[in-house]
Amino acid sequence: MYGYRIAKLLEENNRDVPLMKQGALYPVLRSLEKNELLDSEVEPSVSGPPRRYYTITKECREMLEVWTEIWIQAKSFVDNTLKGANHDQND
Repeated sequence: MYGYRIAKLLEENNRDVPLMKQGALYPVLRSLEKNELLDSEVEPSVSGPPRRYYTITKECREMLEVWTEIWIQAKSFVDNTLKGANHDQND
C-alpha cells in the first residue's frame, strides 16, 4: 500500500481521534523501513508521480504477533483491575 492510502485509511478508521497528521506518517514509514520492519518499492503511477508502496516484512509480522499478545495480557490486567475496583466500590 502506498503512503497516501495508508494515511487515508488511518483517517477514515479513526475519525473521532486523529492518530497523526499525514506529514508525520512518512517519517514513521521511513523509520520502520530503516529498522527492517517494512520494505518499499517505487512504482510508476498513471495518475501522477511515482508512488512508494510499502509491505510488512516477516520480522514485522513476528513482532506484531508478540505485541498483540502483550496487548491482550495488558488489556486483561486492566479489565480485571477495573472490575475489582468496581466490586470494591459496590460493597
